[in-house]
Amino acid sequence: MKKIKIALVHDFLIQPGGAERVLKVLSDMYPEAPIYTLLYDEHKMGEIFKGREIISSYLQKFPKFLKKHHRWLLPFYPVICETFDLREFDLVISSSGAWSKGIVTKLNTIHISYLHSPMRFAWDYSDQYVKELKGEKLSFISRFVLNYIRIWDRLAAERPDYLIANSLYTQRRIEKYYRRDSKIIYPPVSNRNQQSATSNQEEKVTSYQLPVSDYFLVVSRLSPYKKVDMVVEAFNKLGLPLVVIGQGQQEKLLKKIAKDNVTILGWQNDEIIQQYYKNAAGFIFPCIDDFGIAPVEAMLSGVPVIAFRKGGACETVQEGITGEFFDAQTSEVLADGVRRFMLNKDKYDKEMIKRRAQEFSRERFEREFGEYIENILEVK
Repeated sequence: MKKIKIALVHDFLIQPGGAERVLKVLSDMYPEAPIYTLLYDEHKMGEIFKGREIISSYLQKFPKFLKKHHRWLLPFYPVICETFDLREFDLVISSSGAWSKGIVTKLNTIHISYLHSPMRFAWDYSDQYVKELKGEKLSFISRFVLNYIRIWDRLAAERPDYLIANSLYTQRRIEKYYRRDSKIIYPPVSNRNQQSATSNQEEKVTSYQLPVSDYFLVVSRLSPYKKVDMVVEAFNKLGLPLVVIGQGQQEKLLKKIAKDNVTILGWQNDEIIQQYYKNAAGFIFPCIDDFGIAPVEAMLSGVPVIAFRKGGACETVQEGITGEFFDAQTSEVLADGVRRFMLNKDKYDKEMIKRRAQEFSRERFEREFGEYIENILEVK
């Protein structure tokens, strides 16, 4: 690649997750590129982007209590993401689940947006999002705000020169909501022990004794749309051991409703999570996600996945080979899916599951993404 100035843009760097793992790989591919983001929480992100030039928006100067409740800042995001000064760059790569695709670039700057999802809460999750706002100060104007956000989002999706989708499911949503074509490049997935950086929270974590008997596992942000509460309810009925790893707004609720067979561990570092992957009987993936990195991480350890039959899981999980599906997001249907899995669990081949997961490797992502960029630059 000829010497050009490159910048990376990401929505938020306030909590490690799948999108942030993708950004980490992009930042390793383009180590001289500064990273622009709306908000940066150095404590929670820890060592992940240590030594990198992080340029946060004016929102970084807001009081801490506002940044902690970042839903309250929703009306500001469309304006703020347009204020980044990217005039000096020849190529800008945005990693976007909502806002960063809306950056404004100069005429000769190439803008490529890697879309983790069209803005979920503004489109196909909007009604549920409004329900979750009940009792909060923004709830009474939420529908008006979401209408404004949808208009902005549709226009903002026209700004990138090229769109990359992280799955076929995302590609279809891009076509539906934005009326644009996109290229599919699946995200990079690797064993957590191979990932070099962890959060500063690591020092607070103590070792846990793994359950002696076979247990099922959930690794997820504990947000309502992730449906982890449904999993806990199902396993309360089944009486089978379940371990939930993750943090988020539902953590207290889950600990309150969980029975003795369900363990809510909260946040854990990558080393501990990897140990839980290795010893799990099965991994539960109950939500609709545009790709879903966690199920593939579980498969890298040879663990079969029980997933809701919609979204990116349909592109990674092979029924009867690497896992099973269930067809409704209710605790009863999930419980029935777990029972069916238990009847067939000895039929799964761990090595075959691992080979399937390796199809979504970091090496494959770097090759495909790099070739895509090269082809664009050659045309330009």
